[in-house]
Amino acid sequence: MVDTFLYGFAGEVVHLRGMISLPLTLGTSPLRKTCFLKFLVVYIPSTYNVILGRPTLNAFRAIISTYYRKIKFPIIGGVGEVQTDTLPEPKEEAPITVQPVEELLTIELIPGDPGKVMKIGSKMNEDVRDQVVNCLQKNKDIFAWTPQDLEGIDPGVITHHLNLDPNVRPVKQKKRHFEPEKDKIIEGEVNKLLTAGHIKEIQFPEWLSNVVLVPKPGGKGRMCIDF
Repeated sequence: MVDTFLYGFAGEVVHLRGMISLPLTLGTSPLRKTCFLKFLVVYIPSTYNVILGRPTLNAFRAIISTYYRKIKFPIIGGVGEVQTDTLPEPKEEAPITVQPVEELLTIELIPGDPGKVMKIGSKMNEDVRDQVVNCLQKNKDIFAWTPQDLEGIDPGVITHHLNLDPNVRPVKQKKRHFEPEKDKIIEGEVNKLLTAGHIKEIQFPEWLSNVVLVPKPGGKGRMCIDF
């Protein structure tokens, strides 16, 4: 496994699944050449299965001509050649988005408190809608409206732990600096967890992993930690 990340032009984070060494052949017999190359494995939607970069060109000692749309490289007794395909560029499929089958109604569980609301379907008949609203309002105390309301689960029921190899030395990553906007989001998320009592500050950790901020719609972000 490869414990690192890739960063795009817009700051998006791509987690690497690992690295694999595969043979790559360019050209057609007898003017062809095969080299073993290392490929980084990622899980992202893409119109291409493989992207080749400068390490590949260096391994094949290849020269690219964008004008003639060819790649040439030296082989024993001659020069190998790859002609670009004339097929049209594949198009990415439109992303699938989930949309509600009907308009939703916003219901205040506590009248006059816009911060404690639920959304229900608008096509329910009046009797069913009244029953649903009454049930939600009657049990409004079971919802976690703030991080402080997340009291957790009794350890006697279930306990979470990290399945770590005790023979592996813990790693302390160097501090990573973020943009001021991202720092503000991270600080807010950390303060929520501190206030709720889900995390605590320690001065001398045995291991340390930088947080990763994953962009969300609406300019928000999800804070993740790679264990």
